[in-house]
Amino acid sequence: MATLLRKIGLIRLHDRDTEDPKHHQGSLKGSKGNQKNNKHCQTANESNLLSTPEIKARKLDQHGKDKEKPGRDAKEKQHQQQQQQQSGGIGVGGVSVGGGGNKSTGASSLAPLAPHRHHCTQVRTRRLMKELQEIRRLGDNFITVELVDDNLFDWNVKLHQVDKDSALWQDMKETGTDFILLNVTFPDNFPFSPPFMRVLTPRLENGYVLDGGAICMELLTPRGWSSAYTVEAVMRQFAASLVKGQGRICRKAGKSKKAFSRKEAEATFKSLVKTHEKYGWVSPPVSDG
Repeated sequence: MATLLRKIGLIRLHDRDTEDPKHHQGSLKGSKGNQKNNKHCQTANESNLLSTPEIKARKLDQHGKDKEKPGRDAKEKQHQQQQQQQSGGIGVGGVSVGGGGNKSTGASSLAPLAPHRHHCTQVRTRRLMKELQEIRRLGDNFITVELVDDNLFDWNVKLHQVDKDSALWQDMKETGTDFILLNVTFPDNFPFSPPFMRVLTPRLENGYVLDGGAICMELLTPRGWSSAYTVEAVMRQFAASLVKGQGRICRKAGKSKKAFSRKEAEATFKSLVKTHEKYGWVSPPVSDG
């Protein structure tokens, strides 16, 4: 029995040694294929894990944020450009387009001016209507007003009275001059800016009346003007300055017939304002007109 078992063992060892090598390599290939299959299974398992609903939601959320961020940046940039264009006419890259390059930008920058101008016109109209009514109610016949071509903003004012003890009053009596005629025009921003006033007739000398009929009075300048001044108050100041400056009616032949002109008056007034701003207002002081 023992001898039989030994023989069987030797046969098995012999079969193992004489086994076909190709069969052995096939078994190795089979094991390698199994390893590849295992790797493929692992990859599939990983992809299955990454494709779970939670991770998909995270990916979609992150993708949406990435898309949303450039859109938000573009909107913010566009909003900043619109604010810059409205404030100073600044275009893309800081290039100015408010002048003539971009009509839409120019229109937007000029749009707020229309309501402001309309408001100023309303204020000026109400103020002048009120003053016109008050002047017509005056009982002393100090001044009278006529509108030039029915224009509320362009007045011809007749000054009927000055100091009766003055030489100017004597000149008016001797020459048969019933009044001194002045022209008063009111700017758009009246009463916050002074009117422009000049003498028309007769031709005066001294009395702070200069070439073209311009009037040298500090209260008629932007620095000396106050919105509280009325036309009546300004005319009374002017009448006082005529007497203080020893104004007279010009009686010289030829010169007395030469009329004052608005262009000359405006040029003279601008020049005297520059001179007084440089050296100061000495006479007449504000209290005297």
